[in-house]
Amino acid sequence: MNNALLVGAGGFIGSVARYWLSSYVQQISKSVSFPYGTLTVNLLGCLVIGVLAQLADSRGVFTPEARAFVFIGLLGGFTTFSSFGNETINLFRGSENLEGIANVIAHIVLGLGAVWLGRVMAAWIWK
Repeated sequence: MNNALLVGAGGFIGSVARYWLSSYVQQISKSVSFPYGTLTVNLLGCLVIGVLAQLADSRGVFTPEARAFVFIGLLGGFTTFSSFGNETINLFRGSENLEGIANVIAHIVLGLGAVWLGRVMAAWIWK
């Protein structure tokens, strides 16, 4: 239960940070067609999780509770893309290359497919 509260608190902070940063970047980009805010958040989240994951692996600087708060909560709330990136890199680092490639393809193809299916279902249900 303690870890769940840590994840929830981190998720709240990460989600609010995502909203603020993404909105700010999108506003200053003045773009109405390209999601610069989302791209910024996803790339920053990937950079941060890469740095922190390396510190966690090489130096053991995170307790299990801190990992739950930072990796799952804070960065998970900030962007789940960072978790996807970290998990994929871990597959490649573990020489699980086919699984890494499958993970990338599955997330992109199935993720886009799920968004499309959800839109089709909603359009059909709420005509």
